[in-house]
Amino acid sequence: MNKKAAIIIVNWNSYNYTFQCINSINQTNNHEFDIIVVDNNSEDGSGIQLKEAFNNIVLIQSDKNTGFAGGNNLGIRYAIDHGYEYSFMLNNDTVVPQNFLSPLIEYMESHTGIGMIQPKIYFNHDRSLLWNGGSYYNHFLGLTYTSNHFFSFFKNIERIKKVDWVTGCAFLAKNSVLEEVGYFDEKFFMYYEDVDLSFRIKKAGHTLIYHPASVVYHEAGASLKKKVKTREGYLNPYVHYLNARNKIYFLRKHTAVYYLPGVIVFSFLHSVAFIGYFVARGRFSKLNSFLKGLKDGLFEKKTNLN
Repeated sequence: MNKKAAIIIVNWNSYNYTFQCINSINQTNNHEFDIIVVDNNSEDGSGIQLKEAFNNIVLIQSDKNTGFAGGNNLGIRYAIDHGYEYSFMLNNDTVVPQNFLSPLIEYMESHTGIGMIQPKIYFNHDRSLLWNGGSYYNHFLGLTYTSNHFFSFFKNIERIKKVDWVTGCAFLAKNSVLEEVGYFDEKFFMYYEDVDLSFRIKKAGHTLIYHPASVVYHEAGASLKKKVKTREGYLNPYVHYLNARNKIYFLRKHTAVYYLPGVIVFSFLHSVAFIGYFVARGRFSKLNSFLKGLKDGLFEKKTNLN
């Protein structure tokens, strides 16, 4: 193996999105990478179909769906075992333009102490709308947030900058750093696993960077959106379960004692607001999923979260 990077894409019953993603990568002018597709036990045969469509990919087939965290971990292990210097995690519902990877690798190699670096990310359906221009964290409230098309005026999105965490949608990591701090925590399954990994990498003394010269376009949440709107909306109720549970998992792992009062009050008010919204809209499946997520997050044994 003499290529620098492994691009890792997790597929789950999403042939069309993953096909578009790989096709866009293959049209770029940088070939210092291999494409690793992890099929998370798809039921539609899409993993095999992708291998038949693209003879340049490495296909790893999991015998169970281990979520975003577990699927990417399979790819990371492959990349490390085969000597790649970098792993680039890329959501399958993205497409990339020419030269999306080179700015990230070049910056990594010309600066020391960087653990992970992410591109600027736009929505794919409207490429003028910013999806992520850097991610931040309010310790007093336990609040994760990003610069996007609503809030980009708060942070300069056109300069290279340090960030509090990087999004799992698209980021480049040094494999030596991942070996040092560990991979994604698979207990999260999906959601907040990227924030958790970012915090562990920062705790080990490495810097997280946002680099706007690299651009990616993102569909956002494609694998868990319904095609037809129902009374419960488009979004699968399981998303609300995972978000509620995993936010609490994350806060229990990473909140210092002196921040607890503010974090507890804000989290309580935030949860009450969500409950009120679901009741007002009559979305009781989402309400039940959200409440179950709160319960599981609060009462999981602390020893299982380390």
